[in-house]
Amino acid sequence: MRPFSLVKSTLRRQFIQWVAVAALFAPLSVQAADPLKEIRIDWATYNPVSLVLKDQKLLEKEFEKDGIAIRWVQSAGSNKALEFLSAGSLDIGSTAGAAALISKINGNPIKSIYVFSRPEWTALVTKSDDIKTVADLKGKRVAVTRGTDPHIFLVRTLAGAGLTEKDVKLVLLQHADGRTALERGDVEAWAGLDPIMASAEVESGARLFYRKAADNTWGILNVREDFARDYPDVIKRVLATYEKARLWSLANPKELSKSLVEATKLSEAVIAKQLERTELTHGPIGATQADTIIGAGLALQDAGVVKTDVDIKAVVKGLIDSSYLPAK
Repeated sequence: MRPFSLVKSTLRRQFIQWVAVAALFAPLSVQAADPLKEIRIDWATYNPVSLVLKDQKLLEKEFEKDGIAIRWVQSAGSNKALEFLSAGSLDIGSTAGAAALISKINGNPIKSIYVFSRPEWTALVTKSDDIKTVADLKGKRVAVTRGTDPHIFLVRTLAGAGLTEKDVKLVLLQHADGRTALERGDVEAWAGLDPIMASAEVESGARLFYRKAADNTWGILNVREDFARDYPDVIKRVLATYEKARLWSLANPKELSKSLVEATKLSEAVIAKQLERTELTHGPIGATQADTIIGAGLALQDAGVVKTDVDIKAVVKGLIDSSYLPAK
């Protein structure tokens, strides 16, 4: 039997070795996030407030003292913003509420944290005299951008008329290309998005043959979950700055219109049409937005777009996070 002192010495060495090993691995679980050097955020013509934020360099002014740069990335549609968020090339992106829900269901780790508008930004558009109702779309070619509010709007609208996507010929194009296809006669209808849709109305006589404002889901900001987890105070400051831009937009409609005209290269008449159906009186996200998004999700489930085993309410509960909103 070894002397007690030898056993004690051996145990002491083993304990020291264990502590050393634990110290090596402990930082992996508790290590603080690296200092933030850049915020990658989008701007979009369907998000007027983002243009004010960008043009006035409000975020640059907010984070200049911290040495944090702002990188602006244009999103051509919800699908692009969600792709960028999923790929990690955007930290914060603008989408429709229902589009964010579908992306979340498909595994995109995002949180919806703010409302930038309550729009009627999509409708079904045609130039054909043969199309007067949704039922007239059967067998027709319809341009649409998959994964966006116009696509979801189209699916819900078809379902309401007893049709599905299989009853029409979908032509998958980005929003601007959808307008071009409609004007060339390559498609008979298009699930449009403002301000491109407003431009088609004003400039080429396109007709909105089906509208339903209630089926347009909210314009919301989304953040990558890992970014929000690592930099919660940054997110709070971004949203506080967004609020300043939103309130400024409400108080200065002429200047807001000018920003959109400059960004889109569209006429004042087109932008006026976009803004007359874009409400900017909301900011905080919560139960009202959740109810609308849940409604869209259940409708898509009924239409067979979302699997029946998906718990829509649970997904929306995990999607919407109001904890980053600035204090009133």
